[in-house]
Amino acid sequence: MSINAVYLIAGIALLLAAVLPVALERYAISAPMVLLTMGMGIGLLPMPDGLHLDPVELRPQIQRFTELTVLVALMGVGLALDRPFRLRDRTSWAAWSPTWRLLALAMPLTIAGIALLGWGLGLAPAVALLLGSILSPTDPVLAGDVQVGGPQVRDEAEQGRAIEDLAAEDAEIDEHDDVRFALTSEAGLNDGLAFPFVYAALFLATLGPASSWLGGWLAWELVGKIAVGIAVGAAVGWALARVAFGSSSRPLQLAEQGEPLLALAALVMTYGLSELLGGYGFLAVFACGMTIRGAERGHHYHGAMHEVIERLERLLTLVVLLLLGMAMTKGLLADLDWRSALIVAALIVVVRPVAGWLSLVARRRDARLPGGLRRSEALAVAFFGVRGVGSLYYLAYAAGQHAFAEERWLWSTVALAIVTSVFVHGVLATPVLRRLDARREARES
Repeated sequence: MSINAVYLIAGIALLLAAVLPVALERYAISAPMVLLTMGMGIGLLPMPDGLHLDPVELRPQIQRFTELTVLVALMGVGLALDRPFRLRDRTSWAAWSPTWRLLALAMPLTIAGIALLGWGLGLAPAVALLLGSILSPTDPVLAGDVQVGGPQVRDEAEQGRAIEDLAAEDAEIDEHDDVRFALTSEAGLNDGLAFPFVYAALFLATLGPASSWLGGWLAWELVGKIAVGIAVGAAVGWALARVAFGSSSRPLQLAEQGEPLLALAALVMTYGLSELLGGYGFLAVFACGMTIRGAERGHHYHGAMHEVIERLERLLTLVVLLLLGMAMTKGLLADLDWRSALIVAALIVVVRPVAGWLSLVARRRDARLPGGLRRSEALAVAFFGVRGVGSLYYLAYAAGQHAFAEERWLWSTVALAIVTSVFVHGVLATPVLRRLDARREARES
């Protein structure tokens, strides 16, 4: 295949990325499904000389590209969430109840379930824990079909409305779509919260028994780095929002100018500062996006920023999916075995749904209140834990820190998990959420 053919295929893929989201709205087919299939087909064609897709050899490039993709998605999620979060407001904490439950219960249970299963199937403890950690986060990149669409904003003609009027509407925004809110907010936070457990697996592999490192891990990896990341993200978001929306200097009044590149500047600044200070950059970027979103909530500028991030995310996702599809038909799945199939099936059908269900139904919040889920909605949230790009990043990161003998098996297993999740969840997302929407509308009528 010549380089000109590569250009042609890339152009067709870009066109599909622009057309597919609208074209597939009515069907139980997601854009990731189509792009993965297209990538598999391209992978069957002869490749140009020197082009290879070995994940072990390309590990550094995979790590950086998937890192950027996840970061862009996290900023987009932070800007898209309409439901406000106020640190000192108990009502606000309660409205986020599904998110806290999924993070505090479902995620550790998922890690433990996969780790125990892997250990029982003969994996070394460190490898089993690593597999559970990298498969635990849900994905903000490939889960567009089950997430909120974007920020609800007002056009420029409405900007003169009183701040009190806008604040009074905060409680109404998004309160009737707790399923999409729960899945979106969970994906925004658990990509960063998987990091402590990845470190635990690395420590287990390099430092030995937990007794020699558990105390430091609890204090710094589990608590300290999370606190630093969230604090940096909130601080940078607050400062940039003050400048963009309230600066007296005309060049800095980015909101009035409608300059959307602030979102990208915020992403890069926040991630860089958080990593320099030792915090988790993924959490920092999400916190930054949420903080900026909380300023002048109804301003049209939020829509402009989210649109830029969304377009960049779509482009990056396109590349990831095409390359993943190509790699699958170029040997990525060569190291699969029956253990891989069993673990992936258990993750999607048993471990995540059961963990999510248990976390959401125990002393659940009244379904009539924001943050409350009916049983059918809780079941949907528990099931739609889409796996994706974040898992590729964590595997590339961990494998770069320590030479795991099972690395190729891990790449094959994680790739199978992502592809299976994309197709299973992609087929079911449209009909299930459409039915839940119809039930909600019927109750409200």
